[in-house]
Amino acid sequence: MLASHEGKSIPQTTLLTFTKTGWQTISAADLFKHKTVVAFAVPGAFTSPYSPIQLLGYNEYAPIFRAHGVDEILCISVNDPFSLVAWAQAEGADQVRFIPDVTGDFTHAMGMVVDLADKGMGRRSRRYSMLVRDGTVEKMFVEPDGFETMPVVSNAETLLNYLNPDAEHPQQMTVLMHMWRTMLAV
Repeated sequence: MLASHEGKSIPQTTLLTFTKTGWQTISAADLFKHKTVVAFAVPGAFTSPYSPIQLLGYNEYAPIFRAHGVDEILCISVNDPFSLVAWAQAEGADQVRFIPDVTGDFTHAMGMVVDLADKGMGRRSRRYSMLVRDGTVEKMFVEPDGFETMPVVSNAETLLNYLNPDAEHPQQMTVLMHMWRTMLAV
């Protein structure tokens, strides 16, 4: 069983990202302090079919999360920032902020590293989601296998049900269309 990070502060790590002004270091603590954040992690950009389904769910649920007091939605991945930008554009995910964990330090500090070397991906992140209030993890949902199945507990619906079991859910048409395209491609 994986150790839960619930009730603990976000790890004191830094993340490296690329902006219009060049490379910047961001404190993980600064990403989460003084706000309510929904964050989810994927093993990597373009890791079909499940990462796009997870991403697009959060993108569609964004207005509902914001209506329930969420300030920001973050997608964290052990990737370079360029891959994440390309993936965001390819998926049309404009409601989520992408955070590259280039070195994997944040993922390691969260205890969420999964070795996918046998899949040609090296060390990556388990698939998980969390609700963070002012830098403290309130609730965390971790997929048991970390990678190879449909996001069952780390999806947007599960996190919204935690926030408000009576909240109205969107139709998730983008996610359904992605699943349909994936099935046709097989």
